[in-house]
Amino acid sequence: MLELGQPLWLVALLPVAAWLVLALRRSGEGMRARWRLKHPHLPPATPAEPKLAGARLPAWLTALGLALIVVALSQPREVGQWLTPPPEGRDIVLVIDTSQTMSINDFQLDGKKVERLTVLKAVMGRFIEGRPADRFGLIVFGSQAATLTPPTFDRAHVLAQLQRLQVGMAGDNTALGDALGLALKPLQPKKLRPALILVSDDAPSNSGDLTPAEALAVARQLGVAIHSVQIGSDLFAEGRIEVADPDPQPNMADLARATGGHHYFVRGTEEAERVIRDIGALEKTLARPARHREIREWYWLPLALAAVLLTLGRVLALRREA
Repeated sequence: MLELGQPLWLVALLPVAAWLVLALRRSGEGMRARWRLKHPHLPPATPAEPKLAGARLPAWLTALGLALIVVALSQPREVGQWLTPPPEGRDIVLVIDTSQTMSINDFQLDGKKVERLTVLKAVMGRFIEGRPADRFGLIVFGSQAATLTPPTFDRAHVLAQLQRLQVGMAGDNTALGDALGLALKPLQPKKLRPALILVSDDAPSNSGDLTPAEALAVARQLGVAIHSVQIGSDLFAEGRIEVADPDPQPNMADLARATGGHHYFVRGTEEAERVIRDIGALEKTLARPARHREIREWYWLPLALAAVLLTLGRVLALRREA
């Protein structure tokens, strides 16, 4: 669809038309005076009509060039489709347990038994690839917690760090409180609340300086949702002597419930895929309305034609004067 960005400039065509009328009148009078012959035995001669038309040609070319400049000033343009801005995303931090329990091969992938961590990397990789508007961070924990990448839009970097995960890379214990503290540290309250995706087997936190209860208090203060994904159970806990804890800490379900997140228990690859889709539906991106349209400017075309016509008109005028 063609339109004019500044149509009021077309009013300037009126003085251009007035100038053309005056220029044509002057050129006609000048030609008559120039070609009139005075002889006592001959009648007065009048200029031929082609000569008069040739004298008026520079005025026509100049007027047309000025009119095209006015048209260029009115900004002719072609308006296309609405430009939909990219959706507004949120900060999502993956907090992944790499302790010894993630090496248990009780999951299947492509018909083969694989480690829990292998399935986790495949599922989380597809989740990251499908959300280009979000910033992703990656935290791993075992006996210690470590930040592999803070929240970033560089999905390729996050995916590369995800594929580097190995069982035992952070130790064999569970520093859950420290991991949550590291994940919460770079997050700030925004229009869309940040979210943590905690992946573990729900083994009790037995390492680190920060307790899960303290990390939970910080998460609630920041308004961060914790979605906890329990991958199987702690098979290494069989035969372990349980000691009553005088200060019981919140488990994964408690963390999710207290922050407005969801708790999931995953027993297989299909369940893991379904859980990630469910989290994606809960933590939607914000679609922003389209406010601008695709515009192709055409002012340069009448401007270029005006330059040609004005130059040609001036050349013809100079030749006639010479």
